[in-house]
Amino acid sequence: QVHAVESGGGLVQPGGSLRLSCAAPTSIRFSFRTMAWFRLAPGKQREWVASITPHNIANYEDSVKGRFTVSRDNAKNTLYLQMNSLKQEDTAVYLCNRPGDFFDWGQGTQVTVSS
Repeated sequence: QVHAVESGGGLVQPGGSLRLSCAAPTSIRFSFRTMAWFRLAPGKQREWVASITPHNIANYEDSVKGRFTVSRDNAKNTLYLQMNSLKQEDTAVYLCNRPGDFFDWGQGTQVTVSS
């Protein structure tokens, strides 16, 4: 299987911050591809959160605009998600992948926002 390894999740209070990392598979030509973060909350379908092109053009789902920032380090094959002003509704497993040409999904990293 070819999958990413996500990390950086945890338990945080509302209003807090976390920085997620995604180590992408070395076989996917990371620096040439748009990459994205997704999340899966209990009882919900997986949803797209943010994406970033090879030239660092970022797009965000409306509910996270102004709070989340996606970035990438092509030299390290790594994708990041800085999450600020976290809300309870951000609670989910966060995963990364290559939109339009998914590789195998990893386990993701759990983010729990709770007081």
